[in-house]
Amino acid sequence: MIDGLLQAVPDFGPLTWVFVGLAAYTVAAYWLDAQGYLPESISVSGPITTIHTKRGRAFLDWLAGPKRFWRAWSNVGLGVTLVIMVGTFAMLLVQGRLILENPPAPTAVNEPANVLVIPGVNEFLPLSVAPEIVAGLLIGLVVHEGGHGLLCRVGNIDIESMGLVSLAVIPIGAFVEPDEESQREADRGARARMFAAGVTNNYAITILAFVLLAGPVAGSIAVAPGAAVGGAFPGSAAADAGIGSGDRIVAVGGREITSNGDLDAYLANSTEAEPTVTLGDGTETTVERSLLVTRLAGGSPFDREGDAGIDVNDTITAVNGTEVHTEPGFRAAVGNRSTVTLTTEDGSTTTAPMGVIVQASAPDLPGVGGEPSDHPLNSSGGFPADERFVLLSLDGQPTHTAADVSEILAGREPGDEVEVVGVVDGERRVETVTLAEDYREGSTAGYLGILLGPGYSGIGANSFGVTPYQAGQYLSVLGGDPGAVFPQGITQGFPLLAAVGGLLYLPFIATTGALEANFAGFVAANRGFYEITGPLEPLGGGVFLLANLLFWTGWINLNLAVFNCIPGYPLDGGRILRAGVESVVARLPVEDKHTMTRAITTSVGLAMLASLLLIVFGPQLLN
Repeated sequence: MIDGLLQAVPDFGPLTWVFVGLAAYTVAAYWLDAQGYLPESISVSGPITTIHTKRGRAFLDWLAGPKRFWRAWSNVGLGVTLVIMVGTFAMLLVQGRLILENPPAPTAVNEPANVLVIPGVNEFLPLSVAPEIVAGLLIGLVVHEGGHGLLCRVGNIDIESMGLVSLAVIPIGAFVEPDEESQREADRGARARMFAAGVTNNYAITILAFVLLAGPVAGSIAVAPGAAVGGAFPGSAAADAGIGSGDRIVAVGGREITSNGDLDAYLANSTEAEPTVTLGDGTETTVERSLLVTRLAGGSPFDREGDAGIDVNDTITAVNGTEVHTEPGFRAAVGNRSTVTLTTEDGSTTTAPMGVIVQASAPDLPGVGGEPSDHPLNSSGGFPADERFVLLSLDGQPTHTAADVSEILAGREPGDEVEVVGVVDGERRVETVTLAEDYREGSTAGYLGILLGPGYSGIGANSFGVTPYQAGQYLSVLGGDPGAVFPQGITQGFPLLAAVGGLLYLPFIATTGALEANFAGFVAANRGFYEITGPLEPLGGGVFLLANLLFWTGWINLNLAVFNCIPGYPLDGGRILRAGVESVVARLPVEDKHTMTRAITTSVGLAMLASLLLIVFGPQLLN
């Protein structure tokens, strides 16, 4: 009975539960206010609660003493804010137009729930680092509104009150309420500096947090020796042996493993079918290796619709009747054959060409020609320059892997002729191809112009079935080296922007394809892949906590600053826009300057609101 009732309960999404919780909070808050239990300093408006206070004004008066310094500081911040404000305006308009013209498919990145900075609701913000995220948000709100208050006093603008804004019990903002009459009497420069001060302080906190993170903190964290396991494929040898996410392999078959590369080398060269595996915590287990298909590239001749074929999660048990369990065993069983028969665990067999999946690349680049027909592969008309096919051999040498192709072409020069044997649409073709000049700068090698697919005829098989966790790459990004995320040209041309961009992308880096897993900080699932070294070693695990705090403080402050630069009221960007428009309109020969100012700022604000709504809800509503 109970089981039946549970099955009848609808499976609400996280966003639904958020709305239910907000509704319950609103009812409770209004009841408490109506009963007189809430002090006058607390006001409720739906799920939004504001707490007002007049304390702290004397401290701001003291802090505002060196007014010349604070004016200079805020002038720099105002200049930076104006540049980012214009850039944000253009970016949002362009993005909104692109979504209208070609709506992207809904993904986790553009899911509305993931716009909310709520750990556990936003799938990229795990509950395990919720304290650090909330602390970073509070720091951002305090310094932002503190900057407004400070520049109010520097510009001789009185402060009516200060306070905190929360969505239910979650702080989402802070405020400084200037005296309206005093604000109107202040000059436009003082008001503009006051509006930009919060954003300026957020940028300063971002720089401080990221510098500390990239310097002494990340410098005190090292990658622990061993192969870091990001996960195990269901039904794989590792999963059957109890190896999974968060484990660290330090030895296999008596051989020490110090990195993911060591594990790859072992799998590529060892034929041991049942090695003993030692984990970082000292646990030992036996893995019965079996070739699980973990990837099947498009165009693979073994992936045939309507016929028996190989599929992801199949286990290959034999090649041409020879039993195989390991990568070296598979390679030896394939030998020099151009056609093989693979047997899977369920007893089915598939016969197909064995080679490398290739596709012509860059037919319109210098040195190759402006038309696909000018491409080296298509010069004789034998191979298509716009579709994938199976490359069997070059100059009589079998090409079963991408490494085989690279080895055969090494040392070849432009003008050299190469015999190419391949299978196109099930037809075997043999052509002599003349290598072109390599279009890549500084290269004098002959150019065949092909993109190489993975594995054997597109089949990727793993006898362990684990996915690596790229612990070193994440630590490099935290240390200010974005080379694991961005191409070399970007990191060399814009090193600072690339370093900051790498940090911003880490919570959802897997969605870009740059790395295989998202990084939200040092949590239970990855903390075992790192160890503390250097001068901060006495802090032990406290270094991980400090790293998480600095990471999320910098991340949230930068996003808070950029968001507030949007030129829409009541954000700081909208207020600065209004001050700027007032300054320009005041010099124009128009009678109703106030109406013109309001028309301009309202139009810009509505355009920004429409763009934001399109970005958040467009992928779901327009598909």
